[in-house]
Amino acid sequence: MRNIKVILEYDGTDFYGFQYQPGVPTIQGELEKALSKIFKERITVYGSGRTDAGVHALGQVINFRSHGTIPIDRVCVAMNSLLPPSIAAISACEVDEHFHARYSAKSRLYRYVILNRSVRSAIQGRFCWHVPQQLDLLAMSEAAQCLVGVHDFAAFAAADRDEKDSSVRNVMHVSLERQGDNVIFDIRANAFLRSMVRSIVGTLVEIGVGKRSVSEMREILESRDRRAAGKTAPPQGLFLVEVEY
Repeated sequence: MRNIKVILEYDGTDFYGFQYQPGVPTIQGELEKALSKIFKERITVYGSGRTDAGVHALGQVINFRSHGTIPIDRVCVAMNSLLPPSIAAISACEVDEHFHARYSAKSRLYRYVILNRSVRSAIQGRFCWHVPQQLDLLAMSEAAQCLVGVHDFAAFAAADRDEKDSSVRNVMHVSLERQGDNVIFDIRANAFLRSMVRSIVGTLVEIGVGKRSVSEMREILESRDRRAAGKTAPPQGLFLVEVEY
């Protein structure tokens, strides 16, 4: 049986997240429907990360197994002929039988885009969070650096997470930079808790507009209490950019 790895882009606006849910459009659901038709067998897709509703991807990685004989250089062509325009298969290759898109990953890079100007964008609105107040990037950057390293990120996890599961993660890199009217926040970690990046961004924005001090970020992290952190940033500014293996 072949094990096939595919890199995807998608606009998550019109989907209820990556993971299959009956009765609603999801990325996994669309992929499995297309691939099952292409390979003429039931296909199960495994993703590197279960992006939430409204979250996008520039480098989502999936894998699936099939007995089908379609040449590897035709896989993306076939997928893109059946997938909706908001999902695109970028590249495909065959990998060894032990490869798993989620469990083989060493790190993931997420990016959050904030439109930081007084007026909203008619074009960019599906792909950013509009924050009209001027942001103090120096304060935000200083606060973000305390996240680097191995920490318990329970304070930035979804409120309904299963507390039996570990909330310890290794954040390898964070950066904040302004590009024109956009503020770009990048964060790389071995793995992420659900809503972790969006909760971090929401807290950083509160620091950036002066509602919180820089020192509060470490206090929030050490509290392990979601109620101590800021609001969760909206999903449309978040992108899964890259998965490292």
